[in-house]
Amino acid sequence: MKILFIASGSPATVFALAPLATAARNAGHDVFMGAIDDMVPYIASSGLPALSLAPSSIRRFSTMDRAGNPLRMPETPEEELDFAGRWFGRIAAGSMEALRNLTGAWRPDVVVGGSMSFAGALIAAELGVPYVRQAWDTGDAWRTDPAAGEELRPELAELGLDALPEPDLFIDICPPSLRPADAPEAQMMRWIPANGQRELEPWMYTKGDRPRVCVTSGSRLVFARKTGFLRGLVADMAALNVETVIATLDEVADELRAELPEARVGWVPLDVVVPTCDLVVHHAGGVTALTAMNAGVPQLIVPQGGNFVEAGQRISDFGAARTLTPEENDPQGVEKACRELLTNPSYAERARVLADEIAALPLPAQVVGVLERLAAPGTDNRPDTETGSTS
Repeated sequence: MKILFIASGSPATVFALAPLATAARNAGHDVFMGAIDDMVPYIASSGLPALSLAPSSIRRFSTMDRAGNPLRMPETPEEELDFAGRWFGRIAAGSMEALRNLTGAWRPDVVVGGSMSFAGALIAAELGVPYVRQAWDTGDAWRTDPAAGEELRPELAELGLDALPEPDLFIDICPPSLRPADAPEAQMMRWIPANGQRELEPWMYTKGDRPRVCVTSGSRLVFARKTGFLRGLVADMAALNVETVIATLDEVADELRAELPEARVGWVPLDVVVPTCDLVVHHAGGVTALTAMNAGVPQLIVPQGGNFVEAGQRISDFGAARTLTPEENDPQGVEKACRELLTNPSYAERARVLADEIAALPLPAQVVGVLERLAAPGTDNRPDTETGSTS
């Protein structure tokens, strides 16, 4: 069977799909993964055949419309959702020519797209093959669909559609306790960290004498050179007697090391480092949050926009994190929240509950069997959302 995976515009969109894609490849299936050009190295580093679907970077799609006009940045959570939908809709539109060229020579039996890889829905509809949507994180990705549909009206009209096609199967990786009431029916799957790797150093997998705090802003803010968020968080924690690890891209690591000589700074394998941490502080990144949940580590979420904010608040409501409001986001607020998360054992206890829920979900290798049955005509593939298996 040939399976085409479509990521999108950040390393997290690649890493989230890599476990299922790797499991499918290990099961003997032909697997390709495509994304915009600057994500190709991340696909290849995951050991998967990599395709460039659009030559532009994610920054180009986020700052200009299709005609090349500059875009106004969103200012409210509602505008963020619409902006994200249109942004990833433009990525989908820009990917269609390459997808048509590919599928003319290599026709997939199933297309698997990430949360907002809308090109997956379009090319699957065009080919008449099953379309699978896999969640990237625990966010409510479907809330961006209306704006994406608006952006993709020309492409949908060519297919005779007035809205984005519904997936034949939705794969969710959210711990059951955090799934919102209006979440769509889903095949559940265990989330596996699949971040980039490098040679390990002993400190990465051992704990020191002090509590360890991992601080990260993900790739989106760093690509935009917004390193002030990281600097500010580290400064806010100066009064705490902790070891700080700043997980960031190597492009900015040297300048941060010069300013913050006491911190460990650079690209680190989060799947290795986070289990040694007592706290993860981040920007409301969905994959970062899942990495912490998977390891049973409490989180301090300091939202910097994006469509994961409400999902992050659900982690806080569950008792495994704290989410700072704009009014609390000052040096005193960050220090107070970190101190509470490090000293109150209830946060770690609740985080371990989420880790246990993740570990109990079906492995990607099991979900490959669901994809196989989906590609076989005449089978019943309705998911069982309680057990995580298909009926």
